[in-house]
Amino acid sequence: VQLQASGGGPVQAGGSLRLSCAASGYLFGTYVMGWFRQGPGKEREFVAGIRGFGNSPYYADSVKGRFTISRDNAKNTVYLQMNSLKHEDTAVYYCAARSLAQGDGTYYSAADFGSWGQGTLVTVSS
Repeated sequence: VQLQASGGGPVQAGGSLRLSCAASGYLFGTYVMGWFRQGPGKEREFVAGIRGFGNSPYYADSVKGRFTISRDNAKNTVYLQMNSLKHEDTAVYYCAARSLAQGDGTYYSAADFGSWGQGTLVTVSS
């Protein structure tokens, strides 16, 4: 599957952004989808994920209550709605996919996802 992330940009602290990740390929609805981010001088970290069947979302503690991951399987797209943004949310955000063949479930490690988008930069000014 090929992934194309979009929606990043500059935003003031307290503001909102919605990221999108469009996927090509078959059986998108069966994929576990994830959002990761990499801030300046930091390692890539898990942000949010959503399972295939059942669409169960799960989040990193740092974004729980502020970010919402969702998917529209008819449009082969996963979204990340980001509210109450903080300066520390500044990062390049990546979407990632894990195929059903690799197993369904909740996955938090970048190594568990086989396909990656190119990243979209989110800059939160304080």
